[in-house]
Amino acid sequence: MRFNQHYRLWLAGGLLFFCACAWGQPSPVGGTLGAVGSDTMAGLMLRWGEALHHRYPDITLQFQASGSASAPTALVAGTTRFGPMSRPMTESERQQFIERYGYPPHELSVARDALLLVVHRHNPLASLTRKQADAIFSTSLDCGGPQPIRRWEDLLPADQWPYGKIALHGRNLASGTHGLFQERALCNGQFRRDISEHPGSSAVIAAVGESPNAMGYAGYNHLNPMVRALPLINDKGTAITPSVATIQDDTYPLSRDLYLYVNLPPGERLPPAEQAFLELIFSDEGQQIVQAAGFVPLPQTQRSPLLLGD
Repeated sequence: MRFNQHYRLWLAGGLLFFCACAWGQPSPVGGTLGAVGSDTMAGLMLRWGEALHHRYPDITLQFQASGSASAPTALVAGTTRFGPMSRPMTESERQQFIERYGYPPHELSVARDALLLVVHRHNPLASLTRKQADAIFSTSLDCGGPQPIRRWEDLLPADQWPYGKIALHGRNLASGTHGLFQERALCNGQFRRDISEHPGSSAVIAAVGESPNAMGYAGYNHLNPMVRALPLINDKGTAITPSVATIQDDTYPLSRDLYLYVNLPPGERLPPAEQAFLELIFSDEGQQIVQAAGFVPLPQTQRSPLLLGD
């Protein structure tokens, strides 16, 4: 990443700080934007911040990447207007916001993503059902599986993959990926206690890529050649491979939206800097950035500048 006199970036302790400093004529739009939330979206938020700088050199974007669970807390506390999340707000989180402000937060879908089940790149397993995924990662079997799956020979003949116990990797409790996987893949069941939890999807991918006996779940944008994403069998019995097309049209069973929650009182308009940020996100440029960051752009029909407060 190149630095010049107009741009500074700090990354420390989970805090991303993007400063666009004007050295020439003042921009017609300026101000400081704050956002707290999803670490999954950290790189995406930074890239959007860079693009916003090129459009409006007087805008400063600060983003604290401390996990999706931190976004509702920061919004309720009033320390930020924007809360990026890799999962929807829970009803409890939404109610806390309403109790504080008297109105709900605006929920904006800003990109598409997916949760992937990944195995070592040489693993020959063809696909998984939802019941199998639940039986592997949970103790409760709430998706209806007949018994827990703990060893590779429960899925593959031992002569094909002789690696014994399945070593599991996933995200930590603060992650929206953790909560959404629990809801969607485990039917809201309970995780096994022996899952190795990681602060980011890249660490999950690295752990699985290094261990033939491992399996993990992670975000689509972290997929790399060290691992293989397993196709998931849908309710009709068809194995669906995660791809841009199947994630965008929601046919891949663990597709998801990425969200930006906005604190905006009814009838009010966003300040010009905040509005400029939203217009960038939903523009062709903003959605090209989504793809460059490894996520999936929104379908054209779901894109709009969203002039909140009109």
